Amino acid sequence: MTLAAAHIDTGDTAWLLAATALVLLMTPGLALFYGGMVRTKSVLNMLMMSFVSIALVTVVWLACGYSLAFGDDVADGLIGGLHQAGMAGLGPSDVHGTVPTLLFATFQLTFAIITAALISGAVADRAKFGAWLVFVPVWALLVYVPVAHWVWGPGGWIGQHLHALDFAGGLPVEITSGASGLALCLVLGPRLGFKKDAMRPHNLPMVMLGAGLLWFGWFGFNAGSAMGATGLAAAAFLNTLAAGCTGLLGWLFVEHKRDGHPTTLGAASGAVAGLVAITPSCGTVSLLGALVVGLAAGVVCSYAVGWKFKLNYDDSLDVVGVHLVGGIVGTLLIGLFAEKAMTGGAEGLLYGGGLAPLGRQLLAVAAVAVYAFAVTYGLGKLLDKVMGLRASEEQEHTGLDLTVHAETAYDHGVLGHGAPVGASSFVPTAQKVNTQA
Repeated sequence: MTLAAAHIDTGDTAWLLAATALVLLMTPGLALFYGGMVRTKSVLNMLMMSFVSIALVTVVWLACGYSLAFGDDVADGLIGGLHQAGMAGLGPSDVHGTVPTLLFATFQLTFAIITAALISGAVADRAKFGAWLVFVPVWALLVYVPVAHWVWGPGGWIGQHLHALDFAGGLPVEITSGASGLALCLVLGPRLGFKKDAMRPHNLPMVMLGAGLLWFGWFGFNAGSAMGATGLAAAAFLNTLAAGCTGLLGWLFVEHKRDGHPTTLGAASGAVAGLVAITPSCGTVSLLGALVVGLAAGVVCSYAVGWKFKLNYDDSLDVVGVHLVGGIVGTLLIGLFAEKAMTGGAEGLLYGGGLAPLGRQLLAVAAVAVYAFAVTYGLGKLLDKVMGLRASEEQEHTGLDLTVHAETAYDHGVLGHGAPVGASSFVPTAQKVNTQA
């Protein structure tokens, strides 16, 4: 056994292995969550956009993403170097803290995967699948990787110089995905029939199942970010549960008062909003702070999802209203509720820390949101010019499942009646439809 291997803590490693699997499960959970929220004609396309993100981001991360995000800083806190490109020089005995470096890299990979997949909800029903295949890896390198370095990388300007706090990804995950989703849906324009046709979720049990899997995986997301089987991991775990609950209750309260009907979609969305907001703060606030963070997110996000109708941007599945707004709420509230017992030093305004912590959080939020929006908007415009970003009107009207993937999730959704037992899901008439992705 090498000297490095002797420093690996088996308990910490076992927990991070489990946490990594939990976070990876979140992307299939997201696929179900999003898949249930779209109409029957684009269910499979929605699932595919999440699943293909796993493969695309993994390849990019292993090739150079990890090295750029977590390698030694080479540009004044902006980006890491390429010394570990292709995972060069990393073996089973290399250690990051008390866990194998390869495990740490894999854990961080699962964060990058779900962040890219989250954006798909903003462009559901109308994005070209072929363009998505190009967008995901390029976006991961241009947006996610630099922001991850800023926040968590060695010498990153937000984490190491500004000293803004983000325990598990409010900035690199929630705010980048939300701001990027807004940029991309502006490039694409609204769906056919936006604000005119009913675009209700086609399968609410699927939405609830997806939300449950996301909640389950979120314990790995947040508690795993403690990087060990520690008391801090336990606190983050409990805070995650608490905020998800108050987020759910807050959203249902607004629905009941505003609409008279608490809904299953509202329950799922509220839980996710609370989990989004507690992501950056789960390791910095007390249980009381977590309850407030979740409740605030549930209430604020329940109103924010309606902004798209007033401001005329078609964020199909409310990535902006939940992830951008929820991420901002959770990140900013650290400046109010951070406690020394959790952070080891930094305190929020309500605990005697003054206005400086809130100012640092606000600057970090603004920088990340502006950067993610600007780069994504530029990338979206470039892809739209080079290869076209939006599916044709005929594809969108017929549905992306049939026109792009030559499949249907439900035969009766296309044919109007059940297909014979054993019949192929491929419908011959699809040959008459433009099948270009």
